[in-house]
Amino acid sequence: MKILVLGGTRFFGKRLVELLLEDGHRVTVATRGKADVHLPEGVRHLTLNREKREDMFQLAREHFDVIYDNICFSPQDALYLIQAFKGQKTRLIYTSSLSVYGVKGRALLEEDFDSLHYEIILGDRLDFDYGEGKRLGEAVYFQKADFDVAAVRFPIVLGVQDYTKRLQFHTSRILKGTEIGIQNEEAEIGFIEADEAARFLVFIGTKSDFKGPINASSDGTLKLYELIQLLETLTEKKAHVTDLAEADDENESPFDIPKSYYLDNSKAKALGFVFQNVHDWLPVVAKEQMEMKDFK
Repeated sequence: MKILVLGGTRFFGKRLVELLLEDGHRVTVATRGKADVHLPEGVRHLTLNREKREDMFQLAREHFDVIYDNICFSPQDALYLIQAFKGQKTRLIYTSSLSVYGVKGRALLEEDFDSLHYEIILGDRLDFDYGEGKRLGEAVYFQKADFDVAAVRFPIVLGVQDYTKRLQFHTSRILKGTEIGIQNEEAEIGFIEADEAARFLVFIGTKSDFKGPINASSDGTLKLYELIQLLETLTEKKAHVTDLAEADDENESPFDIPKSYYLDNSKAKALGFVFQNVHDWLPVVAKEQMEMKDFK
C-alpha cells in the first residue's frame, strides 16, 4: 500500500513508520520540518504545515491508500484534510484520545461519545483545549468526510522514549524523596505501551476495513496507589505521597484524576487484536527509563 503518515518522527508515530516499512508498504512522512528528522531508509519525507489549507491541497495531488493523522488537534485541521482529499478513494486513521470522554468512574465504551452527532464548532488549535480539539476533530471527520474513517482512541501512551516523561516524573520523585500530589489514590487508570499502540495502528489501517471509533488500550488497569507501590518496589524507596490540596502545583502527578478513567477494549479484541497486560510491561518500561543516561 501507499501510505501517508502525518506526524511520524517520534515516539509511537516513529514506531508506526518502522512497522509499516517492515510490512513492505511505501511510506511517506509529512512534518513541519522544525526539528531534525531521522527516518528509516526508504521512507520519503515531505515538509509542510498541515494547518495551512494550500499545503494540504498540494499534498493531495498525490494518491494514498491509507492516511494516518497523528497530529490533528482541531476541527480546522480535519476540515482542510477532508477538503483536500475529497473524492479520493482513501482510508483515514485518526489518532484520537481517551480525552474525548468525560470522566465517568468506569470503563468507557465507544458509545459514550457520539462524534457522529456532536455539534461542530470551527476553530484552530489555539481555540480549544486538547480534549475538545480531539472531539471536534472526530466530529468533522465522521460527519464531513466522503472517505472511510477510523478514530483510534488511546489512553495514556507510555514507553521508554516517552518525551513527556510522565512515568519518569513519579520514579524520579520517589528516588529524590520529593512529594507527589494525588487527590484520589483509588482511581483506576488505563495505559497502552508505545510499541503496542503502533502495532494497533498498523492493524486497524492495513489489516482491517474497520470504520468508526474504537478504543485501544492494554488489558488491565492500575489504581494510582498500585502504580506508586510498583515504583516503590522498583526503586526500593518509599514514595512521599501527599494530598493534592497540600502539594505544590509542580509536584502534582500528571496521572492525577478525581475518578477512575480507562477504556473498554472489547471491540478491538473482537476484531482479533491481542493486547498486552499493563502489569507485564509497565515495570519493564519504568526500569529501562531508570537505566537511561538522561534519567533525572
